[in-house]
Amino acid sequence: VQLVESGGGVVQPGGSLTLSCSASGFTFGDYGMNWARRAPGKRLEWVSGIWHDGSKKTYEDFVKGRVTISRDNAENMLYLRMNNLKPEDTAVYYCAADLGEYCVRGHCTEQHEYNYWGQGTQVTVSS
Repeated sequence: VQLVESGGGVVQPGGSLTLSCSASGFTFGDYGMNWARRAPGKRLEWVSGIWHDGSKKTYEDFVKGRVTISRDNAENMLYLRMNNLKPEDTAVYYCAADLGEYCVRGHCTEQHEYNYWGQGTQVTVSS
């Protein structure tokens, strides 16, 4: 099983980034998928979730209206489009799989609650 995130980088406040996550080794279309983040010295934060078939999407309040989650089950890809980025969005962003579609409802704040987990991609928002 592999989840490989990409697309992070350094961006100015107000800028945009699109994160990607490539999945392999499991039946991607059977799993809810999530983005979570961890800032230095802070706890893991769930950011967004999407149902296995893309029918529902959920967002944490601190990103609502600024990010869009999407997936392509034919290509085993997960995306997070982030707009109007703020310095407080600086963190390592992880994609994570969730077979029971429990975490996609915003319930999961610990890594062990997810079935599979990527290595993360750094997002730094700074002027």
